[in-house]
Amino acid sequence: MDRKFHLHLISDSTGDTLNAMANAALAQFESVEVQIHAYSLVRSEHQLTRALDQVATMPGLVFFTLAKPVLNQKLLVRCATIGAECIDVLEAPLQVMGRFFGKTESHKVGRQHQVDQRYLERIETMNFAIAHDDGQAVDGLNRAEVVLTGASRTSKTPTCVYLAIRGIRAANVPLVPGMPPPPGLLETPALVVGLWVSPDRLVQVRRNRLVTMGEGRDTDYVDLDQVRAEVNTTRQLFEAQGWPSLDVTRRSIEETAAAVMNLMAEKRERSS
Repeated sequence: MDRKFHLHLISDSTGDTLNAMANAALAQFESVEVQIHAYSLVRSEHQLTRALDQVATMPGLVFFTLAKPVLNQKLLVRCATIGAECIDVLEAPLQVMGRFFGKTESHKVGRQHQVDQRYLERIETMNFAIAHDDGQAVDGLNRAEVVLTGASRTSKTPTCVYLAIRGIRAANVPLVPGMPPPPGLLETPALVVGLWVSPDRLVQVRRNRLVTMGEGRDTDYVDLDQVRAEVNTTRQLFEAQGWPSLDVTRRSIEETAAAVMNLMAEKRERSS
């Protein structure tokens, strides 16, 4: 029987940093069974003791981010007693930055999650993405930094949401078979990126969507020949307009968003 490993994530903030790091690393170990135990907002010795008691009952790796030195030291001592290996995931970056900046860290808890101007800007970009989702408010596309377009079910909306979380004003406009693209899409000064999916995969995604909606009838929406023609038409439009395009058939939302941000950076470089 394969062994189950325990991974403990202890943070004095939301734990987003630890979770992102852990999941990124675990993606490289597909055959390993891992149970993750997350402890967030650990800001007192009592809270830390409760978390470490759990570690003692299910020993494993401990990844942590604790700004307070007293909690940091308590964790190190207790993990040594338990025999659990522990890693401060921010220690190395902080040391390198401290040497580079010639300063020491503030030990302030959860500073990256304060309601500052950047946080408010992310809220604004999220509202923008919602207001300009699925072809809404096309007259406002001139305020977008990037506009995603393509056939239905090509991951435009979730990619826009991800970009909004990263502070980017993103909108999306669907291309409907037999209908011209809206003038706002053709006239926007924003970077327009075309997304497309292989016809076979697109039919599968659309069929799954119809099933969740309780619709089982076959229509042009899921007819392979029609979908193939639809994809070809959208790609021809991308080329005719000089829009960069991305094949998102095998891309995750994060990978698509990263590719879009690279295209945005290239546009800025050309404009500078």
